[in-house]
Amino acid sequence: MSLIILFFLLGLILLAVELVVPGGVLGVAGGVLLFGGVCMAFYYYGMSGGMAAAIVALLLLGVTFYLEMVWLPRSRMAKNLSIDATIDSVSQPPLAQESDVLGREAVALSTLAPTGFVQVGGRRYEASCRSGYAAAGETLKVVGLDAFRLIVTKP
Repeated sequence: MSLIILFFLLGLILLAVELVVPGGVLGVAGGVLLFGGVCMAFYYYGMSGGMAAAIVALLLLGVTFYLEMVWLPRSRMAKNLSIDATIDSVSQPPLAQESDVLGREAVALSTLAPTGFVQVGGRRYEASCRSGYAAAGETLKVVGLDAFRLIVTKP
């Protein structure tokens, strides 16, 4: 009886630690210990003792699952460990508006073979040259927009 209780207590402790230390290994080990305790209860105490141990193990697993999935995310500890700040900055420069650049003249800031950088209206954009190659300093014309770059061609 004491070995069964020991397995249940160790399984419960591992399941409780799993609430704080994510990863699943401790939870699986706790579940295996609970299962081992249930198997030992079946072996030593027959059907009635084994069923009682299985019900207790399922209740412990249910309580642990409830604590981990419902209670813990709302707890003060989870709020202290969570990041709730937002960052309002962007990692990419704003994309060009079609009405601002389409049909305008662009100056190649770097060699476009076929991609590089151009300047349109004082702003720097990444561009792809439809003509295939354009030397730095060459004047080009914006004929379209791709997902993140301008499409330019020689006039």
